[in-house]
Amino acid sequence: MHQPVGPPFSETLVRRLRRAERVAVLTGAGISAESGVPTFRDPDGLWQKFRPEELANVEAFLDNPELVQGWYAHRRQVVEDVEPNPGHVALAELEQWVTARGGEFLLATQNVDGLHRRAGSERVVELHGSITRSHCIECSAPADASATERGALTCESCGGLVRPDVVWFGEMLPEAAIAAAQEAAALADVYLSVGTSAVVYPAAGLPQLARQAGAYVVEVNPIPSDIAGLLNEVVRGRAGEALPDLVRAVTAPDA
Repeated sequence: MHQPVGPPFSETLVRRLRRAERVAVLTGAGISAESGVPTFRDPDGLWQKFRPEELANVEAFLDNPELVQGWYAHRRQVVEDVEPNPGHVALAELEQWVTARGGEFLLATQNVDGLHRRAGSERVVELHGSITRSHCIECSAPADASATERGALTCESCGGLVRPDVVWFGEMLPEAAIAAAQEAAALADVYLSVGTSAVVYPAAGLPQLARQAGAYVVEVNPIPSDIAGLLNEVVRGRAGEALPDLVRAVTAPDA
């Protein structure tokens, strides 16, 4: 006979979240993978013969913009064909609950797929940009990357090349985005690190910054990350399973 299994998170985390005035979250590729978004290195047909480093950089784009635009068009199509999962939805619900009580909430994501916004999250900082947007490299005007034309896609206003609004290898994160994420981490009462391996900096430093500043820091991951031992609590599990249970426990009417 199987014994009942309790939630993978502690009562301490539930209590801390109920009392928290400021909550901040970092998400990585793991939460999007649960929606069916392939990892950055997922091979697919034509693109199997290319390494991401060969395409996701300025030099490759300028050398063969049509090739790079084609790769991102494929990636956009993949993202458009998937839906936010219960983990995305739970984080949006947690934000609504925190802000409805007068608290502050910020979700910083390393993902470029836009699934958090589609799930209903509003206070989102996209550290690596968004694959759903594009702009001209000459005049910075927003551009429609879904438009089709012979050769490389160019700006309707000035004729410059059109690139996705994502951070490529060798580029710095947007200053405003990382500054907002760092401020939220430094001020948070509770910090959740969800679905990230915590190996890509400076994003990987955010949970550690929150811990040093006194936040209760929790990692939600099927496999503990490299920094798991530095945090207060590790929830072993998939975001789409653990987060809905956690949010229900925190927001229960009799809490």
